[in-house]
Amino acid sequence: MRIFKEEQRFNQLWIIILIMVSMLVPLGIIVGTYLKKPDSFTTTEFLIIIGILIIASGIIFLFKLSTRIDEYGIHYKFFPFHIKYRGIQWNEITEAYVRKYDALNEYGGWGLKGGALWKKSKGVAINVSGDIGIQLELKNGKRLLIGTQKENDTKKILATYKSKIKKVENG
Repeated sequence: MRIFKEEQRFNQLWIIILIMVSMLVPLGIIVGTYLKKPDSFTTTEFLIIIGILIIASGIIFLFKLSTRIDEYGIHYKFFPFHIKYRGIQWNEITEAYVRKYDALNEYGGWGLKGGALWKKSKGVAINVSGDIGIQLELKNGKRLLIGTQKENDTKKILATYKSKIKKVENG
C-alpha cells in the first residue's frame, strides 16, 4: 500500500512582507498616539491593542493544508476550517489528475476559494501557493482542486490508484 502525504503553509516571502508592512502602519499610529499623549490609553489598553495587532497579523501562519492519498481515496484538511480530514473515496471520483491552474483568474486567489462566490463551474479550490493542483471531478458533478507542491510524487500516486477510479458511463 502506497501513501502520499503533504503539508503546506502560507510561508511565502511576499506574504510575510505584506503582513509586516500592513501591521507597521496601524502599529505606528498607535505607538505615535501613545507617545504624544500617554493618557490616550492606559498601559493595559496599549498592550492589549498591540497584542491584538500581532495576533491578527500572525493568524494566517496557523493555516495548514494537509493532503493524504491512500488506497481508500483522497483526504484533505485545511486547518482551521477543517478540524478533521475530509475524505473522498475512489468510488466517488470520475477523474483525478494533476494540472496547472491560475489561482487568481480561476478561483479568485489562494485559500479556500470558489463555489458560489466565484466562477461556480470551476468548483472549489483549496491551495496555499503555487499553480499546480490535483483536479478532482466527482460523480455528483462537483469539482475540487487541491494545491500541491509535489507534482511528480502526486502524479505517481494517482497512477498507482488509477484503477480504483470508475468512469461514469453515459447512457
